[in-house]
Amino acid sequence: MLTNLTIKSRLVFVIGFLSVLLVGIGVLGMASLNITNASLRSVYENRVVALGQLERVSALINKGQILVGESVSGQLSAFPEDVSVVDKNVAEIRGVMEEIKALLKAYSATKLTAEESRLFEEFSANRVKYGREGLLPALAALAGHDFQQAGEILQGPMKEAYPPVRASAEALVRLQLGEAKGEFEAAQSRYVMVRNVAIIVMLAGVLLAALIGYWLIRAISGPLNEAVRVAESVAAGDLTQVIEVRSQDETGKLMKAMKNMNDSLANIVGQVRTGTDTIAHATREIASGNLDLSSRTEEQAASLEE
Repeated sequence: MLTNLTIKSRLVFVIGFLSVLLVGIGVLGMASLNITNASLRSVYENRVVALGQLERVSALINKGQILVGESVSGQLSAFPEDVSVVDKNVAEIRGVMEEIKALLKAYSATKLTAEESRLFEEFSANRVKYGREGLLPALAALAGHDFQQAGEILQGPMKEAYPPVRASAEALVRLQLGEAKGEFEAAQSRYVMVRNVAIIVMLAGVLLAALIGYWLIRAISGPLNEAVRVAESVAAGDLTQVIEVRSQDETGKLMKAMKNMNDSLANIVGQVRTGTDTIAHATREIASGNLDLSSRTEEQAASLEE
């Protein structure tokens, strides 16, 4: 059946196959790049940015703790600072609280996993407890310049409520690092898979292209070489060639035309030889008749002379 395919069809098939192979590898590469790009965007938006927000929140909580401690120690020392410094610290702590609130709102808007949501709820509960039982009462005492009360709160409720807040914040940070590592490992696995698939497809494509090319070259060059040989033999006067037509493609049609030409030339040569033999025979008969006529003429002439 393949021998009946035209050369045009074979060339179209080869070009189409290579085009499909090229498009397939391109689509595979583009899909891999798209997945990798989405993974990188997720790592940045949901992990790196979130990690920065959590680190900033932890730093601000520490900052509020430190400002309360500085305000209390500055006023309960032997040489108290000016109360304006305390008022400034109170205003700064309120600003810290607003910034923490904004950061946590932005963080909660990111894509949270189930475990992350649980840890965030735990952190929020600890932070609320820390603020309600420690920071806000201490802030009110500082604003009212009751530094003794502020010191008792700092050494009591604030000191007790701070470690759980810090621990839950660190747990969220560790989760972000773990999630980022997991996405990196998944990206590495995808890279290895896509690389291996691409290599296999390319090797298989090259092998198939080589086999198809070899088949196509043989299908074209073989009959053409045979046609050249027959043409050279005919040109040399050998019309006894046996020409076989093995396909129905363009080369098969060429061989069929060569066979018809060879048969026609052989037929013409045969007719010419037959005509030549007939002419030669007629010539011999005419020559024989001329000899007979000449002989009779001579005999008649001899008889007249007598």
